[in-house]
Order: sequence, then C-alpha cells, then structure tokens
Amino acid sequence: MWVVKIGGSLMGTQALDGWLDALVQFGDGKIVIVPGGGVFADAVRDAQAKTGMDDATAHQMAVVAMDQYAMLMTGINANLAIASSELEIAEYGWQHRAIVWKPSPMVLADMDLPQSWSLTSDSIAAWLAAKLDAAHLIVIKSMPMSNAETVDVKDLLMRNFVDPYFAEYTAGKSFRTWLVGKDEFIKIKSPMTHQSNPQFGVEVISSS
Repeated sequence: MWVVKIGGSLMGTQALDGWLDALVQFGDGKIVIVPGGGVFADAVRDAQAKTGMDDATAHQMAVVAMDQYAMLMTGINANLAIASSELEIAEYGWQHRAIVWKPSPMVLADMDLPQSWSLTSDSIAAWLAAKLDAAHLIVIKSMPMSNAETVDVKDLLMRNFVDPYFAEYTAGKSFRTWLVGKDEFIKIKSPMTHQSNPQFGVEVISSS
C-alpha cells in the first residue's frame, strides 16, 4: 500500500488532474489518496478569525474541509472510490480501485491526535500510513523539489515545508517517506506495487 497526500495548492491545476489520472491508471488498488484542506481549510481559518472559536473546534472543521477536497477529487475523476474506514479501504483495494480517503470519521475519533493548526494533513497522512502498514508515504508539494537523493526532516521543518509533528509521525515507522514535486506524475510508467520503490521524488530521512 502507498499513501499519497495531495495538497490543496494543486486544486484547479493540471497537476491535480495528472496525478489523479496516473494514480487511477497505475494504482491497482494499492493507493490511498489523502486530500489536503485547500480553500476549504482557508474558509475555516477565516471563520475562526471572525468568531474567535477555539483551536479544537477549528481543527475538527479543518478535518471536515479535507472531506470536501476528497469529494471534489471524486467529482473530477469518477474512477476514484471514496473510503472513510480501514474496512472500506481494504474492500476497494480488493476491487483494484484507486481510493481517496475521507478522513473525518477516523481522525476525529482518535482523541490522542493534537487538535490544533500545528497538525496538518501531512502528518495526518503519516498517521494513516502507519495504520495501514503502508510501504511508502508520498507527499506531493507544489514547490520544486531538490535534486538531492535525500533530505533531512529537520531541514524541512526549518523551511516550514512540513508541520511540527511530521518528524514524530514519520520517524521509526515501517514506511518510507518521499517528498515529490507537483509535476512528477509524468514519471509514473508502471504499476505502483507494495514492493516497488518510487521512481521520483526525494526521500525524507531523519539524522537523529
């Protein structure tokens, strides 16, 4: 299983269409897409600024914003199946469907997850990857990636590429983590099996 997080910054771009098409074509039931929050999460931030609601409430609404992006993806590509539980993910996997995850039922049920803006969809994707015993976590970003083969997670934190919890949710896990540029879907030429490694992106490592 691969968990692929697609950020809200790709919304409305050809890159989003390209990734969804590639993951449907080459996923073979081994792909779970995690949506970002995008403009839907921005609306929550605006509502918090206007009302002064607490961070826990804003967090819950931001997770629901991810649900909205998930539904938008299925509206863009009808070959995607939407799943909100581990059982549904498994069932669609057996059907060889590409899956987009609706996170709110699972995320909001876990009271151990931080309930603040500091926990973003990047770390939520890592949390899911651990739950699913995934082989790879792919985090797609709109900014260009480095030409280096690896990047230290500490460097990503310093540059605000990922949230403060990302190192905690990726360190010591069974899956490997990769940071990928928005246009690298063009490099996908073969099925993304559990055993194979990505032919794109920069691997995220921890030096500690």
